[in-house]
Amino acid sequence: MPELPEVETVRQGLAQWVIGRTIASVEVRHPRAVRRHQPGGEHFADVLTGRTITDVRRRGKYLWLPLDSGDALIGHLGMSGQLLLQPVGAADELHLRVRFRFADDGPELRFVDQRTFGGLSVSAGGAELPAEIAHIARDPMDPAFSDADFVAALRRKRTEIKRALLDQTLVSGVGNIYADEALWRAKLHGARPADALTGPAATRLLEHVRDVLGEAIKQGGTSFDELYVNVNGESGYFDRSLNAYGREGEPCPRCGAPIRREAFMNRSSYSCPRCQPRPRAALRG
Repeated sequence: MPELPEVETVRQGLAQWVIGRTIASVEVRHPRAVRRHQPGGEHFADVLTGRTITDVRRRGKYLWLPLDSGDALIGHLGMSGQLLLQPVGAADELHLRVRFRFADDGPELRFVDQRTFGGLSVSAGGAELPAEIAHIARDPMDPAFSDADFVAALRRKRTEIKRALLDQTLVSGVGNIYADEALWRAKLHGARPADALTGPAATRLLEHVRDVLGEAIKQGGTSFDELYVNVNGESGYFDRSLNAYGREGEPCPRCGAPIRREAFMNRSSYSCPRCQPRPRAALRG
């Protein structure tokens, strides 16, 4: 699933192409794509037609496009969602779900989603921050993110560190890939208890999370298949810089020990058995 760097890459691309443009028409080609918009697809199209997009913002893995009406278009990419800018008249994608045409007859915006886990909706009065996503925490790249509050909250969590990093009410945008990478850099095993971390260890972990996210954004995110692409249809290439995630059996770049894979929440965690030893009950960070 796209994580913060991938969604931020899409946000930056959209900002270049859609701010200030007026939506001329909306074509909903699959109802599941707008299932989160409770009034339905016809209402979704009606409230967006004629509206001008004033900005493109992000909270964690969610995008929202404020409109001149005070409402906002919310988007979540899910597992395979893509927001693409295509010339008018370009061939339709096989999994095209929603099409936005603009009054200037310039490139149209298309929501393409093979697995239909993503979706779009309109938040009434949600231009500043949609109520539907207000519960999601800020992410470490947000200028208003409080390092001190995060460290204190993390150290109160009676759970494993990696589970805490994936808790979107504590810190948003961090998923499986970037959690593993940050933990590798911090030399911490993901199963270590969060409330066993010292303040300095928690602060260092946050610094590594922020560094990993920032580096991934610069490289356009991580693409393991053709499902994640930016608005121009291009893949990210941070996967070439991964030190732990997906590297089972490969030598750790730091010590040479084979990277291990362990089951984690119906997924996998990757770590170095030498640099990131499994925690003992009394182990402190």
